[in-house]
Amino acid sequence: MSKILKELYGTGILFFYYSKYFILIGWPILLYGLEYKPNLIMDLLWVYSLALMTKDLIMKFVFKKRYCESGACQVKPKSK
Repeated sequence: MSKILKELYGTGILFFYYSKYFILIGWPILLYGLEYKPNLIMDLLWVYSLALMTKDLIMKFVFKKRYCESGACQVKPKSK
């Protein structure tokens, strides 16, 4: 059961990493601009995306942390 939950968590992270911007901007446009019917599932996804975006902004500007603090993500130039 623990492995399944970890896989679902990882899938959720990957999905929302790429789609949170589209959901945050697109759903209100569809809902109010194009008069789509309200949808509970999309509303919950929008709130979750808003929470993720808020977390990202707080980590970046308030705590001034990066996801790659150790420098392992940075490309080091080759010395000649």
